[in-house]
Amino acid sequence: MQVLPPFMVSYSITTKCNLECKHCYSNSADKASPDEMTTEEALRLIDDLSKWGIGLLIIDGGEPLCRGDLIDIIKYASSKSIRTTIGSNGTLIDEAMARKLRDAGVMSVAISVDGADAKTHDSLRGIDGAFGQTFKGIEACRNAGLPFQFNMVIRKETLSQLEAMLRLAVDSGAEAAEFFDLVAAGRAKEECKSQLLSQDERKWAMEWLAQSQEDCPIIIRVPGCPMYPLTLQRKQIQPRHFSADMLRRVPYYDRGCAAGMPMGYVMIQSNGDVNPCMLLQIKLGNVREQSLTSIWENSPVLTELRQRDLLMGECGNCSYRVTCSGCRGRAYEETGDMMAADSGCWLVPELVKEKEKQLGSIG
Repeated sequence: MQVLPPFMVSYSITTKCNLECKHCYSNSADKASPDEMTTEEALRLIDDLSKWGIGLLIIDGGEPLCRGDLIDIIKYASSKSIRTTIGSNGTLIDEAMARKLRDAGVMSVAISVDGADAKTHDSLRGIDGAFGQTFKGIEACRNAGLPFQFNMVIRKETLSQLEAMLRLAVDSGAEAAEFFDLVAAGRAKEECKSQLLSQDERKWAMEWLAQSQEDCPIIIRVPGCPMYPLTLQRKQIQPRHFSADMLRRVPYYDRGCAAGMPMGYVMIQSNGDVNPCMLLQIKLGNVREQSLTSIWENSPVLTELRQRDLLMGECGNCSYRVTCSGCRGRAYEETGDMMAADSGCWLVPELVKEKEKQLGSIG
């Protein structure tokens, strides 16, 4: 059965990285994995993506700049009219590299900034001095005219820094601020469990970000938390600096968790394994053995994942089952079942209280 392709595909081009991030979803290391796809295999994957008609390709890692053929692969993707961005820690970008990336066709660089100061950032990134090197990379992108956004992980340690982190993104010239709700997947399962937000902390963070969007000149996005766009809608947020229609570009807006969904998201690991999402690390197949379109259209895991009526517990009974559906990655990591309720959601108890209040006023 033909299924609409995902809008966004991420390809973790390498597991090699020059940092030692505690929350790394791809378990990166200082050496490349011996089973990484070759340049020729990567180009064949690009051919398949071009025929498929995806909206956006994100090349990340590891640190993609650790791979010597990165520029060649980006150029090839651009020649196939694929809109391409990269996810980077920024430390290996100087002005010469920023110009190479821009000229190869990179539309934007998502640069990881995980704190408002060096101590906070470096504590998560595992290397002293990473913060300063990252901001050298940001300056290089700015000087080369290469657009960039900030990718920032929300955790207990940074809750008090959200305002400063958002201001840092705006003042640095970022085109967007993307705050990731930390999920205990990959290395984060072992090293970051104490940093996961509680329901109340998550609620506070999402409501603060939503309210901040009214006067923030750049768009705020929150991967890993489908409850965020619902918060925007329930608060009836109207941005002052751009059209409210731009908010529909926020992940999950009116669509729920994007993992494995038509016009949603899928990821390919460096060895060709395919997962619904970087946070939902269930192997669907491998592009060395089967075409990506065949995996996408015939995977029994994806068939189940796309049926929102199979969601269980509070997610299954929720009135936002389709437009939110919870984070399937968090549900899977915490219960072993990707269709279980998302324990990170604070909305269901609130909705019950609202309904009881309404019924009480009617009575």
